[in-house]
Amino acid sequence: MTSSSGLHNDNGSIKALFLDIGGVLLTNGWDRKARKRAAEHFGLDLDELNERHHLTFDTYEAGKLSLEQYLQRIVFYQERPYSQQDFTDFIMAQTEAFPEMIRLMTDLKQAYGLKVFAVNNEGRELNAYRIEQFGLKKLFDVFVSSCYVHVRKPDADIFRFALDMAQMQPQQVLYIDDRPMFVQEAHYLGMHCLHHTDYVSTRNALANKGLRLSDVPQAGVESRYRKP
Repeated sequence: MTSSSGLHNDNGSIKALFLDIGGVLLTNGWDRKARKRAAEHFGLDLDELNERHHLTFDTYEAGKLSLEQYLQRIVFYQERPYSQQDFTDFIMAQTEAFPEMIRLMTDLKQAYGLKVFAVNNEGRELNAYRIEQFGLKKLFDVFVSSCYVHVRKPDADIFRFALDMAQMQPQQVLYIDDRPMFVQEAHYLGMHCLHHTDYVSTRNALANKGLRLSDVPQAGVESRYRKP
């Protein structure tokens, strides 16, 4: 049975979705594959790039560094034959969307009257770009992003922030993430959880929890696209 207050099932009333973004709705914004492409494109030493990245990226995602400061630490600590804007544009262009997943979550929100919160790790500039470029404001009611709350997953405080903002109990929330560790941390807090691996299995898992949509395609290879 459905209502505007959420789905009523054997697990209780689910009134909100807490969603990761990278790996669920979009590709990861700046992962190992993207850094490898950047190293090849800009002629950088990949090992050195990754070492510098790992030393400082958590600080950027926690909102304590700007993207400019982060890039000064990992790339522009010495003269380069290209600009920071060139490098920034390259980073932004790496994002692709999973449109079937965005549509599925949007349709679930509308069909069941759910609140939808982003609970994601992302730096401020990259987060803002991805939200705007892929129209994520249409899906999400609130962005509980690491760069805004200054706490990163797997720190449980980011989930507690989201619960406080939503004014909901953990058992009223379904959390979806592609990282098993983050799913486990949300589960420890009492949330319903789903480990996302692909569109079809996630759709089926949601149906098993009572969240069904007859008008959304059930099969097919999940496509990706880049915004122009």
